[in-house]
Amino acid sequence: MQKRLILINFAIIKTNELTMANKNDLIHKETKLAELIASDRRLLQLLARYGIGLGFGDRSVEEVCSLNNVGADLFLILCEIYIDSEYRPDPNELRQIDMSALLPYLKASHQYYLNDRFPHIEEHLQHIIDACGQKYGPMLRHFYDEYKQEVIRHIQYYEEVVVFPYIESLLDGQRTDTYNILEFRHNHSNIQDTLDDMMKILVKYLPGDILPKERIEISLDIMELSDDLNRHSLIEDHILIPYVESLENAAP
Repeated sequence: MQKRLILINFAIIKTNELTMANKNDLIHKETKLAELIASDRRLLQLLARYGIGLGFGDRSVEEVCSLNNVGADLFLILCEIYIDSEYRPDPNELRQIDMSALLPYLKASHQYYLNDRFPHIEEHLQHIIDACGQKYGPMLRHFYDEYKQEVIRHIQYYEEVVVFPYIESLLDGQRTDTYNILEFRHNHSNIQDTLDDMMKILVKYLPGDILPKERIEISLDIMELSDDLNRHSLIEDHILIPYVESLENAAP
């Protein structure tokens, strides 16, 4: 029995490796963009944030990026991170890539979180809070508000006010000794514990008859948002920070 379980687990691992390998094989400029998107639905997020509309037919990644004034090299590196969270771009490779579209992408991501995902989740979460009463409602609201405010503090009041203007000043040839991008790395906070507490209430502790269908839907929405925020952090850690370090080193 134990041997059979080992063989099954090994088969699952090999299948996952093959699946990832097959996806990575698609990450090329010549690949049809529709095929790349079909390999991982999360890549649809990249299209929206770059204003790339659907209906691109059999055009390649390079063709669609060119039509939308998006650098294909940067687009493909972002795809790599969305497909494989363990992917780490080569710093030397990053130095050869046009990064002009990176900040617009990150800003578009912020707008998506603040103006789309959070309002959508809140609308459905309020139904659940109203239905579960005083025993769990205030607790659920507390964990959600804490989660949301931590995200807002980081992306809206730190990245938008401090980090991005600093990078833009570097791009304009201005240098300051009062800040450097390593401080940004240290300010990346982990809010996963708050999210885990909220998910435990939704999935584990609320009575089963309280809006079960809506709870499943909102749980999926929250997990999808969390995954996207994690990818956002990876992009900042492994693309933005090395890029800005190269700007700092090049500055007089």
